[in-house]
Amino acid sequence: MKDKVSIQQLPSDMRPREKILALGAVSLTDAELLALLLRTGVAGKNVFDLAHDLLRGFRGFAGLIHASAQELKTFKGMGGTAKRAQLLAVLEIARRALTQEMRENAVMHSPTVVKQYLQLELAQLKHEVFAVLFLDAQNRLLSYQPMFRGSLSQAMVYPREVAKTALTLGANGVVLAHNHPSGSVRPSQADIELTKTMQEALGVIDVIVRDHIIVAQGKYLSMAEEGLI
Repeated sequence: MKDKVSIQQLPSDMRPREKILALGAVSLTDAELLALLLRTGVAGKNVFDLAHDLLRGFRGFAGLIHASAQELKTFKGMGGTAKRAQLLAVLEIARRALTQEMRENAVMHSPTVVKQYLQLELAQLKHEVFAVLFLDAQNRLLSYQPMFRGSLSQAMVYPREVAKTALTLGANGVVLAHNHPSGSVRPSQADIELTKTMQEALGVIDVIVRDHIIVAQGKYLSMAEEGLI
């Protein structure tokens, strides 16, 4: 059984801290970034093994960002409060940073940020969720709201509820979003028809559908970029 190993005990060229300072954060793998945060492993599992296991167990950072303290506690090697608290804090910082950027800047001028945010919110879910980003007249984020869960047939998604919320918030536009747990991000015919129905319903109250983004684990597709809106 391997002893508990810290990053400081590793050869210098394997240490994420030295690597991130020399080459930048983008040079680190997901496991290295997480290992840098965790700092030490546990008995029988070094810090890199622990990082790999966490990413695999929670389906990447997108899953980790939604993990509760209790869920982390049940994971081998995360029973201590310090590691859990630090990890939860950093993941929440990432979420808030993306939200702040969308609130302060035009969403449509930062499509990558929007897609990253939706990846974090929806990609890891095992059931379909239809969500809406409500935008002001400058296309800044007013509110993100998951609105419907389950099969995204038109019988399950109600345009009037989206319209009602848009009116309450004073929204000028929306970005529709949903996930495909199957892993494919290609829009189905039902997705295309639902988008048209939303455009018609929201057009009555002068709210513009700016995009409809479909996400899956590690993937996303913009229907606007595909010429479907």
